[in-house]
Amino acid sequence: MKTALITGASSGIGYELAKIHAAKGGNLVLVARNISKLDELKLELETQFNVSVYTIGKDLSVVNAAFEVYKETKQQGIQVDYLINNAGFGDFGMFSETEWEKEHQMINLNITALTQFTKLYLQDMLKRKSGKIMNVASTAAFVPGPTMAVYCATKPYVLSFSEAVDNEVREFGVTITALCPGATQSGFIAAAAAEESALFKGKKLPSSKEVAVFGYDAMIKGKAVVIHGLPNKILAFIVRFTPRKLVVKISRKVIGGNK
Repeated sequence: MKTALITGASSGIGYELAKIHAAKGGNLVLVARNISKLDELKLELETQFNVSVYTIGKDLSVVNAAFEVYKETKQQGIQVDYLINNAGFGDFGMFSETEWEKEHQMINLNITALTQFTKLYLQDMLKRKSGKIMNVASTAAFVPGPTMAVYCATKPYVLSFSEAVDNEVREFGVTITALCPGATQSGFIAAAAAEESALFKGKKLPSSKEVAVFGYDAMIKGKAVVIHGLPNKILAFIVRFTPRKLVVKISRKVIGGNK
């Protein structure tokens, strides 16, 4: 069975992806900052599904952390068949008032670590002519996001990067899937301090499990870009034909906030 490396696996979509893969009999490498939560999940999955789970506690917003994870898996003799770049976080507030250090870490995690992971494991996959990568983008990839400006700017990168590299490698037996979920019930809301955002407050949101099941299935099928939820698919289609100035205004109302 295939071994999947999942970043941001201690909670939310990453946690659910780990359970889905283990339920199918697959081994796992789980990466997140919270090693105690990872070890709890390791015990749960190994006991329930009789699979092998290797955990790595790592802050992926630190420069070259992705390379350190790659080096450790190589030293352990672990072949990564599926790479799932799920780790990421956002921030809510006016750009002039938010903290640069948090935004710097966000860019390092959402863009730099994801890109470095993809390069390192992709090279191994191409040698084997086999492998799958899923990069978790967002419906934010399709619109600018006032009051979540930096986060929303990182996601078009993830989408564009994933589509381009998928085009380069698909003929060699490797596929890259960009998963674009909308607002989801997960730890993302608290991490982004976005509880008061109109995007989340009082809304009935899809569960992390729903998004994980949808994304995992798309990755296995080798789909290039998938958008979770019909309203989100409609949004991604409509914005192509809407003036950018209007898109930004609507996005501000949808996200809301003056924090």
